[in-house]
Amino acid sequence: MKILYFCTHWGNTLPFEKFCKNAKLAGYDGVEIDLPFDKNEKDVILKTLEGHGLKLIAQYWQSLEKDFKTNAQNYSKHLCNLAEAKPFLINAQTGKDYFSFEQNMMLISIAEKISEETGIEILHETHRGKFLFNLPVFQKSVEANKNIAITLDASHWCTVHESMLDDQEEAMTLALQHTRHIHSRIGFEEGPQVNDPRAPEWKSVVEKYFSWWDQVVANHQKNNQTLTVTTEFGPAPYMPAEPYTEKSLSSQWDVNIHMLNLFKERYFTN
Repeated sequence: MKILYFCTHWGNTLPFEKFCKNAKLAGYDGVEIDLPFDKNEKDVILKTLEGHGLKLIAQYWQSLEKDFKTNAQNYSKHLCNLAEAKPFLINAQTGKDYFSFEQNMMLISIAEKISEETGIEILHETHRGKFLFNLPVFQKSVEANKNIAITLDASHWCTVHESMLDDQEEAMTLALQHTRHIHSRIGFEEGPQVNDPRAPEWKSVVEKYFSWWDQVVANHQKNNQTLTVTTEFGPAPYMPAEPYTEKSLSSQWDVNIHMLNLFKERYFTN
């Protein structure tokens, strides 16, 4: 099997050319980023990625519309726009936590149809406020559609359930079996992002996440599948900050490089 590592564009303030150069030099295989509808703007992004030999994971996060019909229409438009770029895969923050289960499953069906038509795999991210915001909903979704594949961001579930999920091992094991992409952010019971995973007080939490990721890697090794990982520690306000000055307590870039190196040291699969 092979693991491909992607750099999140979330929080970047540098010109895109410089950002891509830095990502390549740091050892990333690609970038995870959303794409504009404007063809010229999109082409610039795609050509810059290509110029640096970087793959693309296309990201959809814009599930902002309260009205379901409007949300579904825009969901389809965004996914089609992303699929046109021929990314390695699409990561979608699908649906809303207040849509009915049936409505959210309709969105899953829309994504399946687009995936079948374009040949691009579409994954659904485990994310607060979206369809897969907790483990029971995920479990129910798999019972309704066994083919659902996810981007695992366990930080959201730890925060939603205010636990390290020890009391939901069966559901978590199921989620690990359906994971095709990892967002390697470390969250805890009271927040989706620790202040610095390098700090010794977070050692047991980091080990817990790697116990989950170990299982995902083992599943991909067994099936000889390529696994993708995006180091996705985010900027403030995800990154805890000092009061008054609002200065981030840690460097987003440095923490993500730390996570990249931890994965590469642990999994000698490439």
